[in-house]
Amino acid sequence: MKLSKFALAALATLTLATFAFAEGQKDAGSAAAPAAVKPIVLRLAETHPVDYPTTKGDMKFAELVKERTGGRIVIEVYPGSQLGQEKAVIEQVQFGAIDFTRVSVSPLAAFVKLFDTLQLPYLYRSEDHMWKVLLGPIGKELFASLEPANFIGIGWFEPGARNFYNSKRPVSKPEDLAGLKIRVQESELMVGLVSAFGAVATPMPYGEVYSGLQTGVIDGAENNWPSYESTSHFEVAKYYTLDEHTRVPEIIIGSKISLQKLSAEDQAIIKQAALDAIPYQRQLWAEREKASEAKVRAGGSIITKIDDKAPWQARMQVLYAKQSNEIQALIKRINEVK
Repeated sequence: MKLSKFALAALATLTLATFAFAEGQKDAGSAAAPAAVKPIVLRLAETHPVDYPTTKGDMKFAELVKERTGGRIVIEVYPGSQLGQEKAVIEQVQFGAIDFTRVSVSPLAAFVKLFDTLQLPYLYRSEDHMWKVLLGPIGKELFASLEPANFIGIGWFEPGARNFYNSKRPVSKPEDLAGLKIRVQESELMVGLVSAFGAVATPMPYGEVYSGLQTGVIDGAENNWPSYESTSHFEVAKYYTLDEHTRVPEIIIGSKISLQKLSAEDQAIIKQAALDAIPYQRQLWAEREKASEAKVRAGGSIITKIDDKAPWQARMQVLYAKQSNEIQALIKRINEVK
């Protein structure tokens, strides 16, 4: 049957109306569906390269947070000083521009003086002694001391023992350090440590040490096996002295400004995730330390092991005597930890 022009027009109008209604129902259904919740993205600044044990520890921490919050909180790790050097990053965490950072406690002591205690030379009897201190009541009190400075203590990582290295000569006794320009972290205590040995303490950002050694701006530095190896410092400073003068803990700190925006439950998840990442990082550290030692020995580094630390310890008495009453009291408590 042939339809009139009027009938055709009516049919077309009805078809369009039906289509519009169907689309409207689809839109209404879409509007009623719950919108996808965007995750909270937090940034963590790391100075070490991506394959370094502390960086991998950061990533394990981030992985656990994401898993335990069902993806609601995502921590992005930025290795290799992408977000800046340690001191600058700590300042940004303090003001909430960066959410977390993993740093040594040395530069942190410029913000919270009590942390100088943890980098005093020959403070710990052993690695196990250090971990009993950090994971016990003293560690919790140190975390609490960070809050007035706008930081939240999140977790600790294994630092290894720090040793001196230089480009000039073997060092087998304290007198051998005299006159050498030694890079130190930006910390008053570390300056005092190096000066007590008669060396010239030279504060310098971590990322500038290789070129400083290469050009002679500095003669040496001090750090653990993996740092000495991963930065290629062993290529330009081949004399490595195993004096194990300090075990300066690594710490993850969070911005109080950032974390206070989260619920108490989420903050607890974050702190527990950092705690649970410690065994993983410590295992990686032990493996990396052995590999780094093998690599620098193969690369021609000259290793001097110090068996009698008494002459080295004797030089530190003047440094201990300068500490505040608060730090002296904390030293006593650390010595009493069994």
